[in-house]
Formats: sequence, C-alpha cells, structure tokens
Amino acid sequence: MQPYPIYKIMKSFVFFFTAFLLTLGFVQAQSNAHSQPNVHSQSGTPSKVVITGVRFAYPLLQEWIQQYKQVRPDVQIQIDPRTTTDPSQYDLLIEAYEPEASVKQSRDYVYIGRYALLPFANAQSAFAKEYGEKGLTGDLIRQVYFNNIYADKKAEKKIDIPYTVYTRVQKAGAPITFARYFGFEQANIKGKAIAGADEHLVKALLKDSTGISYTVPGLIYDRKTLRPLAGLTVLPVDADDNKRVSNDERFYGDLSAVLGKLEAGPVKNIPVEYIHLSIAKTSANAAALDFFKWVIENGQKSLHAHGFLLPEEKRFQQEKNQLQQQLGLK
Repeated sequence: MQPYPIYKIMKSFVFFFTAFLLTLGFVQAQSNAHSQPNVHSQSGTPSKVVITGVRFAYPLLQEWIQQYKQVRPDVQIQIDPRTTTDPSQYDLLIEAYEPEASVKQSRDYVYIGRYALLPFANAQSAFAKEYGEKGLTGDLIRQVYFNNIYADKKAEKKIDIPYTVYTRVQKAGAPITFARYFGFEQANIKGKAIAGADEHLVKALLKDSTGISYTVPGLIYDRKTLRPLAGLTVLPVDADDNKRVSNDERFYGDLSAVLGKLEAGPVKNIPVEYIHLSIAKTSANAAALDFFKWVIENGQKSLHAHGFLLPEEKRFQQEKNQLQQQLGLK
C-alpha cells in the first residue's frame, strides 16, 4: 500500500480547521445578536423612541436621554410635549398620578420616583411676608387654596391681606395630587386657572405681587445653588399637624434639606406622590423597551438633582423583581 501523501493530509487538515473557525465565528455572532437588543428598524436606520407625559418631569427625562445616548448613540429619543391631550402616538409615558385600572392592564409600569408639592408665594407679596414667617397649618391651607362649602366660615380665621391663588386649568398630576391630599378634587381649587404647564404657574406668580401657588421643588429651587429661585418664598407648613409651625419645621432654605426631610418619613401637609414610566405590554418598540430597562436600572441616580424623591426602597425592589421576570432584566 502506498503511503498517503503528506500534502493531502495537510490539505484535509486546513479544510477542516477552516470549517471549524467559520462555525465558531457564526456561533459567536449569534450569541452577540441575542445579548444585544435590536434597536434598529428593518431598514437599518436607527429606531425612534417617543416619550410624552407630565411636563415637570421633562428636565429629568432629558438627563436620562443624554446619559442613555452615551450607551446607545444610534437611538433617536425625543420628547413629544403634552398639550391639552397626549400625542396620538408615543412609546413611553411618564405620569404623575395613578392611572385607571383599565389603562394599567395594557402597560408595564415602573414607579421610579416620587415628587412633593410645596406652597409658595411671590416674595414681594404681603402674604409671603406674613406667612413666610408664621407658616401654614393644614386648616389654613384648606381655607386659602380651596372652595370648601362644608367649612365653618365663622370658625375660620379672617385673612385681611390680599392674595391670588394660581392653579392649572387642565387635568394634571400636580393639582390632582394637591387637591386629593387635602380632601378635595381639582375643580375645588380656587383662584386663577392658568393654561399650559406647571412652570407657567411660576412665571405668572412672579408677575403678580399678590400671587401664591403650589408646585414641585424642581420648579422653585435653583439646581446649582439649591436655594429658592429669586422672587419666590417657599411657605413653611405645620409638619406634625399640631396647629402651629415650630422652628424645626422650617427646613426650606436648601433643596437638599427638603428632600432629606421628606425621605426620612411622612411629613404632614406636604403631599407626596409617585411618578411612573410605562410602556405597552405588547408591540413595544425594541428601542423603547431597552430604554425602559435602562431607566429601571439607572434612572434613580438623577432624581435628587431635579428635585425628586427616591421611591420607597421595598416597593421599588418588589416592582423591579417583577419586571425582571417579565422583561428579562439582569
């Protein structure tokens, strides 16, 4: 028998080794494809993610988007501002009040943070000079801000100084939360109803030397100095509901102090509610789903800088674990 030529042995070796490398490369490529979400459309162009919802959360959303773009620079994410209604099409919704049960059935929610509502006034107003020092009790807040047909008018303390309440005209998270906390509905808030976003209340109040209102800390504190904006006075409230405002209840000079106090435990006469981000349970944009997952993992880091409170840790972890099973979070 003739010995098998060495060149044929080498040729066979090269063939099988090459086939092995090609197979290995294919398997690795398939693995990478499954480890990274598909955030591109079928045409190969970057996917587009549209977000809408409560307008006072837009600065927070903008920071999330900027941070996410460092991870996914090819994904286009835009905020489609809410007007009197939501846009006809959107992927993600950020909202500041609890949705109806029927709505919750079709969307996945993460309650990512909380917001507080503080009473404030034009710093030049007589109201600010009077109650910036005395503070507001719960009963006085109800008297000043709400039309209460059941109140005992004879028992109410007469307020001789002029003031003008500013509130939102549209259904919105802040007025709903503010009213319900004190036992009313949004329609019971009295004063001038302003169209537009919560920030428009601040602008209108700055122009009115009698103006008072309520809003989130992120709109009335300077993010750099952490002090109240020039021209505004944050009104202290009766934080333990003992009908007076003591010195240890005056913690409004610094945003960090406000957030620390509110996160330490419930404070009377300051409404606190959750903000939540949601996405459709079916037919969700792959890029939107990836951004949704990113917010769950990273979004809380930006809350304090924008005047929001951290969520209750136990509740957030329970929701995160549930979404982990549903969405495949790490």
